Amino acid sequence: MSEEILINVTPREIRVAVVENGMLQEVLIERSSRRGYVGNIYKGRVQRVMPGMQAAFVDIGLERAAFLHASDILRATVPEAEAGEEPAPQAMPAIGELLREGQELVVQVVKDSIGTKGARITTQISIPSRYLVLLPQGRVLGVSARIEDEAERARLKAMIAELSQDAPMGYIVRTNAEGQDAEALGKDVAYLAKVWNAVRVGTAEARVGACIYEDLSLTLRSVRDYMRENVEKVRVDSRETFERIRRFVGKFIPEWAERVEHYPGERPIFDLYGVEDEILRAMQKQVPLKSGGYLVIDQTEAMTTVDVNTGAFLGHRNLEDTVFRTNLEAAQAIARQLRLRNLGGIIIIDFIDMQDAEHRRQVLRQFEKSLAHDHTKSTVHEFSPLGLVEMTRKRTTDSLVRQLCEPCPTCAGRGSIKTAETVCYEIFREITRAVRQFDAEKLLVLASPRVVTRILEEESGAVAELEEFIGKTIRFQADEQYVQEQYDVVLL
Repeated sequence: MSEEILINVTPREIRVAVVENGMLQEVLIERSSRRGYVGNIYKGRVQRVMPGMQAAFVDIGLERAAFLHASDILRATVPEAEAGEEPAPQAMPAIGELLREGQELVVQVVKDSIGTKGARITTQISIPSRYLVLLPQGRVLGVSARIEDEAERARLKAMIAELSQDAPMGYIVRTNAEGQDAEALGKDVAYLAKVWNAVRVGTAEARVGACIYEDLSLTLRSVRDYMRENVEKVRVDSRETFERIRRFVGKFIPEWAERVEHYPGERPIFDLYGVEDEILRAMQKQVPLKSGGYLVIDQTEAMTTVDVNTGAFLGHRNLEDTVFRTNLEAAQAIARQLRLRNLGGIIIIDFIDMQDAEHRRQVLRQFEKSLAHDHTKSTVHEFSPLGLVEMTRKRTTDSLVRQLCEPCPTCAGRGSIKTAETVCYEIFREITRAVRQFDAEKLLVLASPRVVTRILEEESGAVAELEEFIGKTIRFQADEQYVQEQYDVVLL
């Protein structure tokens, strides 16, 4: 599997696309008007302790107070566990025993503010480098669960233990470290030690609300996190950004410096690879499958639902075979869409019902295999008694749609509007209500052209009856500025 990383830079926006075998898999966006804060370390002050929520709100200098849950304070005391393993459960002290209002503390953002919610923070600091993640307050030595070879896991763990013996701190070995030698890992250990020392010095000098440590920019972060053996090229359409990336790569991964290229072409780099079209398709609810089936993806505040349909796919054998093949294709497509759309939180997938238990098992294994390429952690459960697959995917930033779109001003995000007929009857009720409350000789109704046309053509009899009932004349005026649900009843 070959990959390319495409970086599009404009004065106010940076976009990074991860393309695998010619197909867009992931899009990362950073705008100057709304930069992400995940990974940043701040000096904060507890504003309010909420015993009923086992949480506190902390001022870290952002627009909204950040949210700190008791479990995020306890992480430093969790017993050591391998990366990817669940720590042993602990009794959780009351939040009032852990924090008090006005207390100053050092925190790190783990989730950007989403919607009306403030950022989520933790007191358990972690600082990533290319091959390692430093856990300065712990002593755990873990290895990414994606490195499956036991001999390699043992080798890496022993190597880190030896490299860090002079300054014992906790480390997690990242997937990128597989096959690396002691020299490469030693450079990361030295780099992280310098960063942590700078954080400690900054903590002593910083005021409340100050950013002590800021994670790398999106361009450098994407190279750090996504550049690996199967990445053939990193193509950048900005000369200045290209030079910055080349210096970064030359310092930390010089053996791959030749893979970074400047793209000077006149045609936009995202157009060249069809990325723009894929982004537009990722904002649609319906996703076509090659077989003729399709997915319907609905994102709500609480969860995301994915419905699989056979559509025009009829198959060649029987219904069970048709359903099985559609679900297999859908499993791969869903994994890609979750990553492409950056969907997180609770996700419910409604595969087409399968009677054969073996077919269900194969579909689930295919889905898990397709998710293995995703950098974001996810947990998938077996088919429920209702035939649904429930899963969670870690959410740190808004989904692609919520980054690029806003609720429709006509329907306010409901996805539907009242019919012209419904609005007509609302207007009739409002007229009756207004006449009873206020004295007027006649009335003027302002509404959308479609509603006024319906009133004058299909509801003219009802208007005549209403005029006779209230004893007043009603005039209707169409206004292009009014959407279908809007209207005003004016007393003259």
